Amino acid sequence: MATIYDVSVLAGVSLATVSRVMNNNTKVSDKTKQKVLSAMEQLGYRPNSIAQSLASNRSNSIGVLVSQLDGPYYGPMMTEIETALRTANKHVIIAAGHSVETQEKEGVEFLMSRGCDALILDVEAVDDDYLIKLCQGPTPIVLINRYIEEISDACVYLDNELGGYLATKHILSHGHKAIAYISGPKFKLDAKDRLRGHQRALTEFDLKFDEQLCFEGDFKEHSGSLAMEHLLSVNKPFTAVVCANDQMASGAIAVCLERGMKIPQDLSFVGYDNIPFPQYISPKLTTVNNPIHEMGKMAAFWVLKHVYNTSANVENTFTPQLVVRNSATAPIK
Repeated sequence: MATIYDVSVLAGVSLATVSRVMNNNTKVSDKTKQKVLSAMEQLGYRPNSIAQSLASNRSNSIGVLVSQLDGPYYGPMMTEIETALRTANKHVIIAAGHSVETQEKEGVEFLMSRGCDALILDVEAVDDDYLIKLCQGPTPIVLINRYIEEISDACVYLDNELGGYLATKHILSHGHKAIAYISGPKFKLDAKDRLRGHQRALTEFDLKFDEQLCFEGDFKEHSGSLAMEHLLSVNKPFTAVVCANDQMASGAIAVCLERGMKIPQDLSFVGYDNIPFPQYISPKLTTVNNPIHEMGKMAAFWVLKHVYNTSANVENTFTPQLVVRNSATAPIK
């Protein structure tokens, strides 16, 4: 089996030069780099990643723990993380926590056991104390879509309370007073924050939050359909529906259309997240932009800056923006 020494002899360069080529060091000229790569190819040499890790104390791999692997929300986030890290010649190892405390902790332990240089965590079930203690350990941690004051420098997050407020204020500004709400799972921090923003907007307009017109969904389309069936069965009038995400809004609107209702003439809707497909339904959904892809990129940049000492510019805090389309209008008198 060929060794790095054999490569250096065939290429006519030092061991240090071969090492620089293997690590993509920019100080090596293109001509020299090509000589080393040609020698590696002739000898069938493949770098031993374990040996490289032991020598450099770096595995060049980053662990990413997310709540789930499917759906239009997490895909863009993981894509941006992987793209930013691969551009820097780093690789990702992905695990899912499924918003269950034991599985999130198991995911963290698994990624640490792989020798990851850092972890990017999108976790919802573990408590703040666990994450604070984790950040005090030897493996650098950055949180995405979560804010903890004690470790704020390691958090990349969106102001979801403000987002919930903007969504409901938009509906209120059209003159709606009877408003239904479809929330996400209330144990999730982003769902709680969006609901709190919704309630703040109601209070600002001297309206009370009506528990009978609130349904707790799971952030997926089917729960939006179930929510709409339930709300229409309550036999309590409402003229608008605020949804904690676009997927549930899509499910709810589908039920209304199946019943022959017109949107927004009969019911106004506003969603949250600004995922792609609600831009193409009719009517196009008014929503709140949640730049999860940018947050993913910033989490990757955080790792590159704090672990690999690059000059990446990291933005920790993101502000939601209302995206006005065609699904909300003034109620018919």
